[in-house]
Amino acid sequence: MIGEVPKVEVGQEYRTRRLAHEAGVHRPLQAGICGTMRTGAESIVVSGGYKDDEDYGDVIVYTGHGGQDGAGNQASNQPLDDAGNAALVTSYLEGLPVRVLRGYQGGSIYAPKAGYRYDGLYRVTNYGSKLGIDGFLIWQFRLEAYDSTPMPPATRHADTPTNLNRPNATPVAGVEKPERITSTVQRIVRSNAVKRQVKSWHDNRCQICETRIEVPGGSYSEGAHIQALGSPHNGPDTTGNVLCLCPNCHVMFDAGAVVLEDDLTVVRGGQPVGVLRTHAQHAIDLRCVRHHRERWRM
Repeated sequence: MIGEVPKVEVGQEYRTRRLAHEAGVHRPLQAGICGTMRTGAESIVVSGGYKDDEDYGDVIVYTGHGGQDGAGNQASNQPLDDAGNAALVTSYLEGLPVRVLRGYQGGSIYAPKAGYRYDGLYRVTNYGSKLGIDGFLIWQFRLEAYDSTPMPPATRHADTPTNLNRPNATPVAGVEKPERITSTVQRIVRSNAVKRQVKSWHDNRCQICETRIEVPGGSYSEGAHIQALGSPHNGPDTTGNVLCLCPNCHVMFDAGAVVLEDDLTVVRGGQPVGVLRTHAQHAIDLRCVRHHRERWRM
């Protein structure tokens, strides 16, 4: 299951991994990553299993799986196609939430004093490889807490850095430590399954310009709603109202620089530039196309 587990609150503690498994928070009894390349990562455990991990509370630099010997040392390079690592890549590419479980072995000030604690949903914001402390290639994933995920409690004192290492640069005026506030807002609940289905049909190839962005571990595209979901547009969250686009075409489409005719001719700057590529299983909702076109009629 991707996302929240019903009836499990952030901060819920578990004495053992098995109890977390039985609650559905993190299903594997040993592996630190739960998931597959196809589904994405359901959950991870932050428990000090890799020397290169960094835990800053609402930001986690998480080392992928693989390459360790029995003593916990990195003895070989980590493969990106390992099931757990590939799952986290999919979570990044698809924008899927990942549940975070912290263990007492974590060594950071945010690790629980005993057992395990569910600390809410995080998103994978980037990933990359580097030579780890032991001199072998590792893959690392940066996870950031969702706005609705509370900062985990600091449960111990440790000589732990309080901010991430960043290159020296001229500071920009702003808030060094933005505070978190509790507020109630209305959000549209979007179906990740709808976008993923459309992108799967088109194999992550842009329907307008045919671009397919290749990245380590997979390919990237974006699901773009034709008729916007929010008020006052109130479009449906269905496959007929979603296009598979590259980031450039997505921005142009959302901003009205590109519109579609009823015959799916692509119009940019008032001039036809081609025809939207379609798929036999992907029926475009022409009501949504007309709504989008009327919205940007000059």
